[in-house]
Amino acid sequence: MKKTGAVKQGIAVSTLALLMAFTTACGGGTGTGSGSTPSTGTDGASKDGAKTEPVELRIMWWGDQKRADRTNEALRKFEEKHPNIKIVGEFAPSSGYFDKLNTQLASGTAPDLFFLGGNVVDYANKGVLLELDPYVGKELDLSDMDKSMIQYGTLKGKLLHVSAGANARGIAVNTELFKKAGMPVPQDGWTWEDFGRISKEISGKLGKDVFGTYNFTVDGMDIYLKQRGKQLYDMDNAKLGFEQKDAEEWFGLWDSMTKAGGVVTPALQVSNPPSDTSKSLVVTSKVAMSLMASNQLGAHQNLTQDKLELVQLPRGPKGTGVVFESSQGLSGYNKTKYPKEVAMLMNYWINDPDAAKILGNDRGVPVTSKMRELLKQNATDVEKVIYDYTSRVSAATNKEPFAISYNPPGFTEYNKLFETTVQEIGFGKKDVKKGVEDFYNGTVKIFNNNK
Repeated sequence: MKKTGAVKQGIAVSTLALLMAFTTACGGGTGTGSGSTPSTGTDGASKDGAKTEPVELRIMWWGDQKRADRTNEALRKFEEKHPNIKIVGEFAPSSGYFDKLNTQLASGTAPDLFFLGGNVVDYANKGVLLELDPYVGKELDLSDMDKSMIQYGTLKGKLLHVSAGANARGIAVNTELFKKAGMPVPQDGWTWEDFGRISKEISGKLGKDVFGTYNFTVDGMDIYLKQRGKQLYDMDNAKLGFEQKDAEEWFGLWDSMTKAGGVVTPALQVSNPPSDTSKSLVVTSKVAMSLMASNQLGAHQNLTQDKLELVQLPRGPKGTGVVFESSQGLSGYNKTKYPKEVAMLMNYWINDPDAAKILGNDRGVPVTSKMRELLKQNATDVEKVIYDYTSRVSAATNKEPFAISYNPPGFTEYNKLFETTVQEIGFGKKDVKKGVEDFYNGTVKIFNNNK
C-alpha cells in the first residue's frame, strides 16, 4: 500500500510540474498590450524561445481598389515581420467611409486603427482616440518625423494621430491644353487676378467644351482665408476663424469667374467631379486647371498622355497659404485591447523601408526624411514632379509660415452644407449674398452643436 501511495504522490508532483511548465510557456506575451511585447523571430517565437500569444488587429481606410491592393500588400509584409500578429483590413470609398466609421464607433465595434484626415479634431473631441504618448520612443519612433506632422497629431496636449503621408495642395495644370491655346504655363508667384484672366482666356481660345478650371470653392476657401491672415477654424481659441464677409468675398470671386465662362458648368462638375479620378475632366483634356493634393497627381497622370504639372496657388496679401501638411493619418481606438501592437503598426508605416517601397506616394510623400530619400532614388517622372513641388512649398513655408489647418467640429455636416450652397448658387437657386448668409449661419449652428 505504501508503494502504491508513493507512486500516486509522484504522479501528482509530475502533473503539477507539467502544468507549471505549460503556464510559463504561455506567459511569453499577454496579447492585451498591458505587458511588454517580446521581439519575435520568423517562427513567431520571442528571442528567449517563448511563444507569443496571437493578436488580431483590425484596420480601416478609405480609397479605391488600387490603394487597397497596396495597403494589403504592406500589411502582409508586416505580418511576415510579426508572425503572431494578424491584420484584418477593410476599406470604403471616401464618400461613405466616415458614415461607416461613425456607425462602428457608436456601436463599440470600431477597428483598432483607422484613418482620419483633417476631421481628426471631431474624433479627438469625442474622446474615442487612443493616447499614443506612452509608446513614443518605445514601440513608436518619431525621431525622424517632420515636427509639423507631430504637432498636427497632438491635440489638447496629447498625441492622438500619426500622419501616414504628407502633401501640399497645388494647381494641377494640363500643359497640353496651354500648348494648344498658345499660352504659357502659369508659374509660382501668380495672383488670383491672373488666375481668373487665364481661366477665361484659355476657355475662349479652346472653345465652349473646354474650361479653364474646375470650381474649387469648397476645397480652396481655407487657403484663401490664410492668404488674408485668417483660417477656417481657430482651434487654439475654439472658434471659427472667419466672418460672413470673408466667405462672401470668396464665393463672389468664383461667381464672377463662372459668369465670365472660365469655370466648369455646375452640371458638368456634378457629373464629372474632380474627386473621381476616372471621371476627371483634367485627364480628358476638357479642363486646364484644378486644385489637387500633390499625392493625387500620379493617379491623374496615369490616365492621360497630356503632361501634368503642379504650380503653387495664386498668391494673396500674405502669400500662398499652402503648407507641407498631413494628407491623412492613423489613429487608434481607445478601446483597443492591443495598444502596443497598434503603436507597432504605426511605427512600421512611417519608418520601415519595405512599407515605404510598397505604399509609395499613394497617401502623400513619406513623413520621415529617411523614407523620402529612399523613394527619391527610384522616382518616376511624375514622382519627381511631386517631390520638386513639395520641396518648393516647404521652402516657401520657411519664409511665409502658416498655421496648421484643422477642420471645424462637425466637419462632415459642414462640408455637405458647403457643397449644397455652391450648387444652389451655381444653378441659380440663390444669389451669392443669400447663399453665403445661409451658409454662414448654418456653419455657426453646426459648430455650436459640435463643440
